Amino acid sequence: MAEILLATSEGILTFDGSGRPGEVQLAGEPVTWVARAADDLLAVVGGTEIRRRDGEGWTDVATLDGLDVTTLMSIDGEPWIGTSEAHLFHVRDGGLGRDDAFDAVDGRDAWFTPWGGPPATRSIANWDDEVFVNVHVGGIPRTSDGGATWAPTIDIDADVHQVTTTEDLVLAACAGGIAVSPDRGDSWSLRTDGLHHVYSRAVAVCGDQVFATSSDGPRGGRGAVYRGGLRGDGFERCDAGPGWFDGNIDSHHLDALMEGPFVAFASPEGDVYASEDAGASWDRVAEGLRGIRRLLVMP
Repeated sequence: MAEILLATSEGILTFDGSGRPGEVQLAGEPVTWVARAADDLLAVVGGTEIRRRDGEGWTDVATLDGLDVTTLMSIDGEPWIGTSEAHLFHVRDGGLGRDDAFDAVDGRDAWFTPWGGPPATRSIANWDDEVFVNVHVGGIPRTSDGGATWAPTIDIDADVHQVTTTEDLVLAACAGGIAVSPDRGDSWSLRTDGLHHVYSRAVAVCGDQVFATSSDGPRGGRGAVYRGGLRGDGFERCDAGPGWFDGNIDSHHLDALMEGPFVAFASPEGDVYASEDAGASWDRVAEGLRGIRRLLVMP
């Protein structure tokens, strides 16, 4: 049975697919991120401290100075760390290093935020040797050589909120719908059919289905989860919870087993919904949770 992990202000909360709670990891600590690392976990505590679970305990990996970790992914056993101010770091041979080539990618001078603050790395995804790093707002730079060189892909004004991959597809939740690339970022098209509004913040792959969130805009309103065929069918709204939510179902608050059929999301109200049949039916497995920063599904 799948397991749901929630990075929260009170530690990593765990639930099985039926909602039975498990042991709280890093209890009482403000966990801002949790990520899968092979068969174990990486976590970010207090926004800056990266830890790895080793057997039954946790060990320190690295601590950032002056920047917050905004996204984290383990690729071939190596932590890739996205931060505030739109930087990227790697942990290699036990040492923390900044990716200078990412700082020099073409178009970086045009990155921005709608509110005027500095942009940030928001999500990371990979397929084979290619890694895609979503910057908000700065598009999705791509590397094929471990970060030695980077190139922009999607237009910056697509306003990407999350990127994911599966097989030969790259998918991105954008302000204008779900962007899809069949050629690993060389070209893009937008999928919007069936969405009541095109504004999207989260995307996940579950078997032959793609799940996405949508709302009326950045301030939320009529937030919902949708599913559609991975290869291009229109979207349909999932009948989960009240059907509509007042706020946004945010980036990284939706996740699924890529091979299917389990998918889960956290609502703006702190309720967690799960489906064991790829979105055909849903159960509320937790409610009223505070301070959710990240929802992760583990097999």
